[in-house]
Amino acid sequence: MTVMPMFPLGSVLFPSMPLTLRIFEERYLKLLGDLMSSDTPEFGVVLVSRGSEVGGGEQRMTIGTVASVTEIGTTDEFLGLESFGSRRFRVNDWLPDDPYPIAEIDFIPDLMWEDSLMPARVHLESQVRTLLSLASEFGELVFGADIDLSDDPMSAAWQLAGILPIGELDRFDLLSSQSAEELLARAYSIATSGIETVRAMLASGGEPDGFGTSQ
Repeated sequence: MTVMPMFPLGSVLFPSMPLTLRIFEERYLKLLGDLMSSDTPEFGVVLVSRGSEVGGGEQRMTIGTVASVTEIGTTDEFLGLESFGSRRFRVNDWLPDDPYPIAEIDFIPDLMWEDSLMPARVHLESQVRTLLSLASEFGELVFGADIDLSDDPMSAAWQLAGILPIGELDRFDLLSSQSAEELLARAYSIATSGIETVRAMLASGGEPDGFGTSQ
């Protein structure tokens, strides 16, 4: 069992996806300082299921992703960091904040890629890019249809799940996938349904709900 500092957020972090954070809250400034002195700076990210990610007292999901820090920077206005998602984990127990959240976790085995899944990955990529292209008609998205993906097929599968413009609970369901095949199938179903919805909305002149726009 591993004890790890945690950063509950209002969004899901997927393996192989980037995470940029601006740090304002005092307890996380302490976390940032501890990360700066670590040889392998990393922390856990879990989705806030209820409440606010600011101030404490929020309810948290039990499955999350380790964020491996690649850069810590400062400006005149804020402190922040750049990181990327690596291993998934399950929270076994939340320890007292000291002063930031800390949890005992167990790592979840990495999903295993099989070459037989490549056609499904290719089909998923086509659907996701189509959905992003269609959804861009309603405004700027966090990720564009022309985004580059990893050459590693398993990483690319996680990235395709991560760039889907869907709600956080759906993203959490994808994060909880127990096999690469399940991840691809779930993501494909979501992307296909999204395409049908957006095309119907475009035909009727309406606006779709649930698409992630840039901040």
